[in-house]
This record gives sequence, C-alpha cells and structure tokens, in this order.
Amino acid sequence: MKEIIFEVVQEADGGFTAEALGESIFTEADSWDELRTNLREAVQAFYFDSVPPTSIRMRLVRDEVLAVA
Repeated sequence: MKEIIFEVVQEADGGFTAEALGESIFTEADSWDELRTNLREAVQAFYFDSVPPTSIRMRLVRDEVLAVA
C-alpha cells in the first residue's frame, strides 16, 4: 500500500479526530501538529508486523449548514 487516507474532523472543543478509510485506525489530538505525530504512531503500531504505507494523507472534513429561508 502506497498511501493511507485519514478523514479528519475538528471537534467543537478545537481538538481533532482522525479515522482511516478502509482500516481500523483511529486517533485524536488537541492540535494539528500533535495529530500528525499521533497518526504516524498509530499507523506504525497498526502495521507492526507488515509493510506500512509510504505516506499518510489527511483530509480535513468541514461541515457547514446554511439556512435557506
């Protein structure tokens, strides 16, 4: 696997949660920099007995609700 993709959501408290698409990997952090570190550690731990992906893609998901009326 060349790349693993994480869907990242910023929580109401300002922290971040990240979940891998297609794998059972999940982590969270209080800052973007901490999230990067946690993602690397989580991926290395998940693939401890196999070849890990060569890159991690972080997709920030942003929901916005607009009033119509």
